[in-house]
Amino acid sequence: MQTRNKIMDDISQLMTNAMGVAQGAKDEAETAMKSLVDRWLADRDFVTREEFDAVRAMAQKAREENASLMARIEALEAKKK
Repeated sequence: MQTRNKIMDDISQLMTNAMGVAQGAKDEAETAMKSLVDRWLADRDFVTREEFDAVRAMAQKAREENASLMARIEALEAKKK
């Protein structure tokens, strides 16, 4: 009976080690894939969300300033007539 428990313990330990190796391989594959995707994106000059939002805010401000200046020009032209 003791031999059977030893065999089961060995099998259990082997399965535990195999799961650890599988988890390590999964983590390594995920890291490699993330690195590959990051390099691919960097090579294509994509912008980050923060950069996009900053440029969008600058464009919105420029549109608002443009509209304000157009209103002032129209008001000045109306006075001129």
